[in-house]
Amino acid sequence: MKNIKVIILVTTIAQFLVPSGVNAQSRNIINADVCVYGGTSAGVIAAYTAKKMGKTVILIEPGKHLGGMSSGGLGYTDIGNKYVVTGLARDFYRRIGSHYGKFEQWIFEPKVAEGIFNDYVKRSGLNVLLGNRLINVKKQGNQLKEITLEDSYKPSAGTNKVIQAKVFIDCTYEGDLMARSGVSYTVGREANNKYDETINGVELLDKHQFPDDIDPYKVPGDPKSGLLWGISEEALQDNGAGDKKVQAYNFRITLTNVPENRIPISKPENYDPLKYELLLRLKEKQPWKTISDVFIISKMPNGKTDINNNGGFSTDMIGMNWEYPEADYNTRAKIWKQHEDYTKGFFYFIGNDSRIPDYIRNEMKQWGYPKDEYTDSGNWTTQLYIREARRMIGELVMTQHHCQGKERVDDGVGMAAYGMDSHNCERLVVNGSVKNEGDVQVHGFAPYAVSYRAIVPKQKEAANLFVPVCLSASHIAYGSIRMEPVFMVLGQSSAVAACQAIDKKIAIQQVNVKEVQRLLMSDPLADGSTPEVLVDNEDAHITGDWKTEKSGGYGPTYLTDDSRAGVPKSVRFAPGNLKKGAYHVYTYFPKVANPSTKTYVTIYDGAKVTEKVIDQADLHVEGQTSGEWLSLGVYNLSQEKKPYVEISNKNADGVIVADAVLFVPVR
Repeated sequence: MKNIKVIILVTTIAQFLVPSGVNAQSRNIINADVCVYGGTSAGVIAAYTAKKMGKTVILIEPGKHLGGMSSGGLGYTDIGNKYVVTGLARDFYRRIGSHYGKFEQWIFEPKVAEGIFNDYVKRSGLNVLLGNRLINVKKQGNQLKEITLEDSYKPSAGTNKVIQAKVFIDCTYEGDLMARSGVSYTVGREANNKYDETINGVELLDKHQFPDDIDPYKVPGDPKSGLLWGISEEALQDNGAGDKKVQAYNFRITLTNVPENRIPISKPENYDPLKYELLLRLKEKQPWKTISDVFIISKMPNGKTDINNNGGFSTDMIGMNWEYPEADYNTRAKIWKQHEDYTKGFFYFIGNDSRIPDYIRNEMKQWGYPKDEYTDSGNWTTQLYIREARRMIGELVMTQHHCQGKERVDDGVGMAAYGMDSHNCERLVVNGSVKNEGDVQVHGFAPYAVSYRAIVPKQKEAANLFVPVCLSASHIAYGSIRMEPVFMVLGQSSAVAACQAIDKKIAIQQVNVKEVQRLLMSDPLADGSTPEVLVDNEDAHITGDWKTEKSGGYGPTYLTDDSRAGVPKSVRFAPGNLKKGAYHVYTYFPKVANPSTKTYVTIYDGAKVTEKVIDQADLHVEGQTSGEWLSLGVYNLSQEKKPYVEISNKNADGVIVADAVLFVPVR
């Protein structure tokens, strides 16, 4: 891929907006093979895939921008294990890398992400309909026939549009198309005994928590004075009990400390310092050290941030979103605005309230809104982080048991690897003190497959609707699956299966999943190009006694040796099904304790042997990833000549790692 910066302003989307595909008999009826509702990252990838596979496609986004959270501030990508990021999802992060002059990259600015999503639209010629939202679904039996849309900003019956399609894909974070289609779903947390889980339902734990003895009342010690803002009057329920409460939403905020690009944080609308009284009480118990005490600042390129929740009182607006999943559009807009007011007020309070120490206020004032981001929305993101809303109850429900490898599926159309992660769901009084409830963080398991049956409804309910975002999973399993790269993978899988269902004129539940899996493997970029070849350590030839590590690395395992070259050892990676041509070869280096300063790698191209020495100092890991791909160079290879890459413990002065080797066709 050429090292070219790709920035396409959102205004360029206009040239791809319908009407191409409008029914000649009515300007308000649009026909397509595939209708994708929701211009999230998953939606863009699903629509692009279906279009590249020869189908007529319309992509509908209720807002004004494409990319969802991936272009809405979540630049510090939640990965878990890069092994699970395949196909066009991986292509997205490669294109991010190309923009920044790297092979791939997992941290990025919002405008760069949006430009790349818009480029998928441009390159494929997709029809995109922005600013239109769902108001009705028409079904015939278990078949969705058409949906009706209204203008999101100026609703009027005269501007409503009808979309008729053979297959629909709901890529919204809310699952609105799914819900209006009569598909079974749930909201909130299941009780542990529902699926025999152990970390679902009510969970009062110690992460992102208040210390003991923080008084919850407006007048300390006086319950009659009422509770401080943000504290629920509800009583704590039994551990593991189910309810309809939803984990907290927030914004992933892009700020900058570059003076020439910085807009000062000013007092927002509806500012009320009483909302932050709990923050003051928290810091009386836990004195200020830095602004990072109360929110995570993940650094993005060019002096920008992805700010996220941290601690007992932060950017999560706990307990204020319970109505959102089932609310009408007006109520959702009010909840959204409340979150915006709260978050902007939170930053302003820290930077300006006289009760905050001077050094903290001064630190906060080093940050402001970036002039070059979100230029049509007051430099504030247009995407609230809807971590969880509705969840389908489909042909199969993914649970804690799938995440932890106790149950496995053979119809996987994507993988997940992030820990089971739930933010807090409520803030309440427990034994006279303020406590947050609902945060769960369980990590340390291998990548696992996400079932095809988890992205399709029961056939009797809908035979032509995919749901790759609000998929079928328990609350706690969804906490592992709900990551942007996984949504993109599942969006692509949905589109491939949709095309199969259309071509064979069958229900999506009857699609041959093995054929879908084969297509995803043989044509991962949906363009007929030669796929790259991965050789993992589990497929390599091992000489000597290596230790198998099961946490971190690329894929399920990786190998280490700490013998410091006492006995010669090696791991040989030989690619299979390699088409003749030029390949850029990479090896994956995870971060490990006490690594060898040098690693010797041998590359055999079928004619000669080349030795490369990898310097540990060349490994620069950014973002939530275990390691990085390091280049071994470009080689002309063919399967007949039996090429290989071999990692040895030659001259080792620390731990040697052998994990994976990647052969990327030079395009």
